[in-house]
Amino acid sequence: MIDRRAFVKAMITSAIATSFLPNIVNAEVNSSVNPNAIIKPKRLKAGDTIGLIAPSSNTWEDQEIHFAIDVLKSFGFKVKQGKYIFQRNGYLAGNDQQRAWDINDMFQDKSVDGIFCLRGGYGSPRILPYLNYDVIAKNPKVFIGYSDITALLNAIYTKTGLVTFHGPIAKQNFSEYTLQGFKDVLFTPKANLDLGTPPLFEPKEGQAEQKNRLTLVTKGKAKGRLIGGNLSLMVKLVGTPFEPDYTGKILFLEDVEEAPYRVDGMLTHLKIAGRLDKLAGIAFGKCTDCTARGDSLSIEEVIKDRLGDLNIPVLKGVMIGHIKDMSTIPVGAMAMLDATNKRLVLTETAVS
Repeated sequence: MIDRRAFVKAMITSAIATSFLPNIVNAEVNSSVNPNAIIKPKRLKAGDTIGLIAPSSNTWEDQEIHFAIDVLKSFGFKVKQGKYIFQRNGYLAGNDQQRAWDINDMFQDKSVDGIFCLRGGYGSPRILPYLNYDVIAKNPKVFIGYSDITALLNAIYTKTGLVTFHGPIAKQNFSEYTLQGFKDVLFTPKANLDLGTPPLFEPKEGQAEQKNRLTLVTKGKAKGRLIGGNLSLMVKLVGTPFEPDYTGKILFLEDVEEAPYRVDGMLTHLKIAGRLDKLAGIAFGKCTDCTARGDSLSIEEVIKDRLGDLNIPVLKGVMIGHIKDMSTIPVGAMAMLDATNKRLVLTETAVS
């Protein structure tokens, strides 16, 4: 027998809780927002309050979340945990409304100075229609993550003009390289800052750099605002209201555990969709564990074949991606790509 009183009480409780979650919104709303106006968040410093959220997947164990909190505290940050940070729903960190609620809440909370994503994984495109872009535009702050977070970074920039950051997640230890790049962009911002340059390699007799080599695909120099991130996610944004305008932009790309034929397919999709011929230049980062097998083309061959005939500068091998030593790349900031001399340069500060 069903306990009717308990059932009714549970339904009322559920209804009340649901009423506080965001409803899906029209992607064309927020007419007060001018996405052509670039908004820079304020720089980070010790003592700031950082919001920690899981907008895609979650960790397997709560202990990993506590580890991420400790990583943030090591910078001297205070940490505000997202209301739904410990939620799990299969491969998602809670349902779509809960994950979107945490983003909206962190942006509207005046005490929060910046927002870190716990990790990537899967699911960020699902919550794009639930975000309040008016609130985000009126409360600019650093928003950072990579991998699946690519969809959020580019959608927020596209809908609001807010510069976002493709960079380390909270659930990782920062290498010296990652830490320096992170602080150069977000703590002590500099203009004319080299991005993605491989770590210094000091060769000995009989040795040369092997792992982190920059490869010239097409020579030339270009200037433009940065867009991009994970290739798989950029393809998923095509044709949606959250896709950035590729015209005159410098596109940076990376991916992980994708066979070369799949990278070929995704680049081909962007190409025949008319996105790549609008670009000023392309900086391709790392494709981690994208190993060619059998008679497959290699990743290098795929990139040269798919991107080498665009008549724009293309550079491969910058330190962007699922790697220990990663650069922090500001989506929406102005940059210069000098493929001939193998440099990607941030030409303005990305924070105020």
